[in-house]
Amino acid sequence: MDGFRGTLRLLLALLALVLPASLAAQEVRFGDENIAVELRADGPPVPGETWMLALHFNPSSLEWHGYWSNPGDAGQGMNLALDLPEGWEAGEPLYPVPQRLVISGLMNHIYEGEYAVLVPVEVPLQAAVANIAPITGYVSYLACTDRICVPQDARLELEQGGDFTRWQAKIAPQLDSVAGYEIQRNRLRVGIPLPADLELGDLHLFVGTSDLGSGLAPDYAAVQTFVREGDLLVAEVPLKQRDGFDPSPLPETVTGILSLGEGQGLRFEAEQRDVPLEGVKPLRGPVDTPALWVLLIAALAGGLLLNIMPCVFPILSLKALALAKAGGDEISARRDALAYTAGVVLACAALGALILLLRSAGQQIGWAFQLQEPLVVAALLMLALAITANFLGLFEVPGLAISGRGASTGGSFATGLLAAFVATPCTGPFMALALGAALVLRPVEGFAIFTALGVGLALPFLLIGFIPAFRRRLPKPGPWMERFRRWMALPMGLTALALAWLAWRVGGWDFLALALVPALAVANALMHFLPAAPRALENRRRDGYIWLAVAVMGATSLVLRGPGEARSEIVSVLDPQPFSEAALAEARTSGKPVFVWFTADWCVTCKVNESVAIEREDTRAAFERADVIALRGDWTRTDPEISAFLSRQGAAGVPLYLWYQPGGDAQQLPQVLTPDLLVDLAAEPSR
Repeated sequence: MDGFRGTLRLLLALLALVLPASLAAQEVRFGDENIAVELRADGPPVPGETWMLALHFNPSSLEWHGYWSNPGDAGQGMNLALDLPEGWEAGEPLYPVPQRLVISGLMNHIYEGEYAVLVPVEVPLQAAVANIAPITGYVSYLACTDRICVPQDARLELEQGGDFTRWQAKIAPQLDSVAGYEIQRNRLRVGIPLPADLELGDLHLFVGTSDLGSGLAPDYAAVQTFVREGDLLVAEVPLKQRDGFDPSPLPETVTGILSLGEGQGLRFEAEQRDVPLEGVKPLRGPVDTPALWVLLIAALAGGLLLNIMPCVFPILSLKALALAKAGGDEISARRDALAYTAGVVLACAALGALILLLRSAGQQIGWAFQLQEPLVVAALLMLALAITANFLGLFEVPGLAISGRGASTGGSFATGLLAAFVATPCTGPFMALALGAALVLRPVEGFAIFTALGVGLALPFLLIGFIPAFRRRLPKPGPWMERFRRWMALPMGLTALALAWLAWRVGGWDFLALALVPALAVANALMHFLPAAPRALENRRRDGYIWLAVAVMGATSLVLRGPGEARSEIVSVLDPQPFSEAALAEARTSGKPVFVWFTADWCVTCKVNESVAIEREDTRAAFERADVIALRGDWTRTDPEISAFLSRQGAAGVPLYLWYQPGGDAQQLPQVLTPDLLVDLAAEPSR
């Protein structure tokens, strides 16, 4: 997208070169055929008062539009020079509230239809107004459609009259109070004092100051966030970094127009100062978020459903069996359940807090971000192999709940930490809305959502621990428990196999080999240090030291070596292009339907959807008939561009599926795809 924008700006800059560099006394070169302009006066001038002039623009057809003073990502504002008597001074032009036009991901600030820009002129107190020379001037501007732009200019001659009452009513009035602004890393925060009872419509902040210092500029097309407390409205506008080094300081003031919807708005001037956000409640944001209680229930239900996932269910099952084997001690059962819950909730809350902290520091990350780190994948592989060996009975960890040997408070707490950590990549289909909202709400509310997820994950074992009737329904202890435990090694072994495949995907064969060496060595060391039976303990411990040394050397080489190059893209029947914002913009200008999907090799839901709905011959044939352009964003490894795009879509992570009809905006598809959903979309006529 940056390359596309850069090219467009270069073309506009070249176009600007053909416009007059000096506006005074210029002759007309292009004319105003597409958007005609005339200079009008609101009555005769009065000494010592402000005389209001108007530039009235009238397009030849509705397809032409003009621009605000800050045109946005593309376009050009108006350049005006007036031949005024000596001592008379023209003020800053006053504009109506602009409209938004987004083309290929670029936002323009425009005016469609006829509009007027007012120009206040200060008339000196001693001015001789009876016999002033005719007022003339020169104006240059740009007229555009959705496809082409042409320069326009006109020689102005002042005429009396005009619909000043209507024109004045459309000008955004100046806010009486001074607003404040501050820049927090990659966001512009503007605090605007507004009466608490003022009704707000479709809010948008049109930033007039395009240069915010240090190479920062507003990201006009990004989603803006609005929060409100009492008489203060706070707007947050994402920023982008321009190319090249720019040492310019922050501007003294930031100006703009706050649109309140339906053509209404306010002009503001904000000075640099702290803009507090403590205690404010969300008003508008990247997603229309439901009430907090709805999100908390969704997070709780999502955590509850996580217990049936293959990486969590074996742990929960053996926890329950360990509790049953421990006997009917009520106090021990409750203490064990609380310890497990504390571990789960602490892990979820800590992971959520880390995400919120890193995002507030400007990092573009989402849920399950830890699986994008190759060394974390290697550590999880080591852990999964060790748990699989434990389930097979190859070693025992005294007191650890998943050993099946009985309940243990410390072991239950550690098991809870483990269950929450390995469950994170499985949350997508169950709680996408809650997690997406958690990343845009106030930190305290986002933290509450992550905590609710942990409570939901721990809830089954918490109920077993506190309700004797549930414990009585558990199967009676017996030899079958050891067989069941060994069967639970199967899903954990499949989890280890999936992690090995992921290590290969993120770093290639050499990284997989490096990851397997310490993983297998740790498993062997545990089997020798913690044997299932006490026979030959000393010899096995001696061998354990050898395996432990191998594990340390393997882990050290893994850290020093780091991951290699990631393997190439998996072949798809849709033959997608790799996602980038530039590729998406180009695809959307083609006049064809566009399907974009974001996936990751560690995302279980993504892989299920791909097998069920995406990687199908029926889908490929339907896409070919409709000439659909497919783009795939691979988020297996950290990708800041994809992370930023997901954030703008209000998504906490993957999967994310977007469908664009020709000329239309993004339609976000469900996170669980049905087999015929994409086929049906491709068959719909373009709108």
